[in-house]
Amino acid sequence: MENITEGTWDSLPVQLNEKILQTLKEMKFTHMTPVQSACIPLFVNNKDVAAEAVTGSGKTLAFVIPIIELLLRREEKLKKKQVGALVITPTRELALQISEVMGKFIQKFPELTQILLIGGSNPAEDVERFKEHGGNIVIATPGRLEDMFRRKSEGLELASAVRSLDVLVLDEADRLLDMGFEASLNTILSYLPKQRRTGLFSATQTQELEKLVRAGLRNPVRITVKEKGQAATAAQKTPSRLSNYYTILRAEDKFNNLVTFLRQHKHEKNLVFFSTCACVEYFGRALESLVKKVTIHCIHGRMKNKRNSIFADFRALKSGIMVCTDVMARGIDIPDVNWVLQYDPPSSASAFVHRCGRTARIGNYGNALVFLLPMEESYVNFLSINQKCPLQKMSPIKDVVDVLSKVKAMALADRAMFDKGMRAFVSYVQAYAKHECSLIFRVKDLDFVSMARGFALLRLPKMPELKGKSFPDFTETTVDTNSIRYKDKNREKQRQKMLAELKDKVKVELPKKNFIKNKAWSKQKSKKERRKKRAAKRKHDEGSDVDEEYMKELLEDTRLLKKLKKGRISEEDFEQQITNGSKSKHEEEEP
Repeated sequence: MENITEGTWDSLPVQLNEKILQTLKEMKFTHMTPVQSACIPLFVNNKDVAAEAVTGSGKTLAFVIPIIELLLRREEKLKKKQVGALVITPTRELALQISEVMGKFIQKFPELTQILLIGGSNPAEDVERFKEHGGNIVIATPGRLEDMFRRKSEGLELASAVRSLDVLVLDEADRLLDMGFEASLNTILSYLPKQRRTGLFSATQTQELEKLVRAGLRNPVRITVKEKGQAATAAQKTPSRLSNYYTILRAEDKFNNLVTFLRQHKHEKNLVFFSTCACVEYFGRALESLVKKVTIHCIHGRMKNKRNSIFADFRALKSGIMVCTDVMARGIDIPDVNWVLQYDPPSSASAFVHRCGRTARIGNYGNALVFLLPMEESYVNFLSINQKCPLQKMSPIKDVVDVLSKVKAMALADRAMFDKGMRAFVSYVQAYAKHECSLIFRVKDLDFVSMARGFALLRLPKMPELKGKSFPDFTETTVDTNSIRYKDKNREKQRQKMLAELKDKVKVELPKKNFIKNKAWSKQKSKKERRKKRAAKRKHDEGSDVDEEYMKELLEDTRLLKKLKKGRISEEDFEQQITNGSKSKHEEEEP
C-alpha cells in the first residue's frame, strides 16, 4: 500500500466521532498524512496493523484516534480500573508526548481516563494513582509496566485490569527490541488477552520485528507508506522535505566547526547528537560557555529525573540548542527543528535515519548534517545503499574560529571540566569500537593525537587502547594536572581529604608491601611443603621409616594454611604460629 492520496478527515471510509473531528480542527490538522489515512480505517474496523512509515509521518494520530474510537464503540463501558488500551513505547520522552496528544482528545470524553507509567517517578506513587483514579488508557515504558504487574502485594491488580483490553499498540516497535526490551515485552504480553487488536508502528523493518509481528498479531495488514515519487524498490526512509548533508573534517577541527555553525544559526532550533552521555556532559558544558545569548539544554539516558522537565522546556522554545544522545532520536516530536547536527555518527545505520527524522516532520522542511572523519567518507555510500538515505556534501563552513584553547582554559580552571573531558574521550573510543558498521568505523584507524586535540585534552588518559603507544606529536600541558582544583569548594575539600587519607594509607602500608611479597613466597613455600607431605605419606604407606614428629609438623602447617585461606586467622597469626612451631621444635631438639 503506497502513495496513498492525502485527504481531509471527512474523506475517510469510516465516520469519526464528532468530538474527535472537533479536536483535530482545534489542533489545525485539516488533512491526513498517508499513514493516517491507511491505518485508521483498518484499525477502527478491528484489523491488526503492522505499519512502516518514514519518521515524522504522523504515526501517533494513526493509533490515538482508533484507540478512542474503539473504546467509545464498546458495548460494555469501561469501569474506572479497567484498562481498554495499552500503548508501549521505548522512552519516557515519547510516552510523555503520546500522553500529551491523547490528553487533548480525551478532554472531550470525561468517561475515559489515562495514566502514564514511566521511569523517573516513584513506582509507589504510580500504584496509588492507579488505585485512586484508575486508567482506561495506559501509556507506558516496558520496564515500569512490567514492574507494575508485579505489585500485587501493594494492592495493584493490573493483571485483572487488563483482562478488558481491546487495543495494544507498540510504538517504535523496532527500537523496543533494539533497546533489549524483548524479555519485558514477552512478560507483558503473557498477561494480555489474546482477543485484542494490535498495532505495530515503526520507521524501519527488522528480522526481530518480523518475529514479533508473527507472535503478537493475528493476520495483520501490512502497511508501508513510502515517500511520493520514490520507486517501490528504492523507497527513501527519510522525509522527502529533508535536506541531508555531510561534511568531512579532521578530528581536531570538528568542535571548532560545530561552534561556528551554531553561532551562525543561534536564532534557530537545533539538535546536536553525540555518541555518549559523557560527551554530552562535556561538550554541552563547553557550548554553554562558547555560544552566547542562546538557551542550551543537555539530555541523555543517565538523567533519570530531570529528563521530563528538560524535554518539555525545549519543546516550548522558539529557538535554542539541545545537546543529546540517541535518547532523543526516536519518535520525539519537537516543533520547528531547523537543523539536526550529528557530531558523531550513531552506532547503527537505522539510528541515523531516526536522528534525521527529528526535523522535516509532518510535511515541514528541515536540514540534517553529519560530521565525518576523512576515513569515514565511505559511510555516505553505505547509507545511500543500506538505508536509502542519500546525502549531499556541504560546502565548508566559513569563518571558523579556534575555540579549543578556551576549552583547555576551562579545564585548567575547574577540575570538574578536566574530568568530564577525560571521561568523554574514553567513552567516545569505547562507543566507536562497538559501531555496527565495523568495516568503516575501526578503532585502529583513529588518529588519537588529532582526537585528543579536538577534545581539548590537557593530557592523554590511561586506557587499554593507548597502552604501549607513544604520541610524540601530542603536546601535554606543562601544568601538573593533579594540582587542578574543583571550583566547587566542597568537592575540592572532599578531594583533598581523600588525597590526605590515601597518602597516610600508603605510609602505613609501606612495610606491609614487603610482607605481601613474603606472603606470595610463603604460598609457594607452602606448595613445596604440601608436596613434601604427600611424598612423606606415600613413603609411610609403603612402610618406610618416616619421622612421626615431622609428619605432625607438616600436618599442623597444612591445618594453619587452611585456616588462613578461610579467613579464620590473620596473616600475622599464621606467620607467628608457623615460626613458633618451628622454634619450639628446634628448642626441643637442642641438647
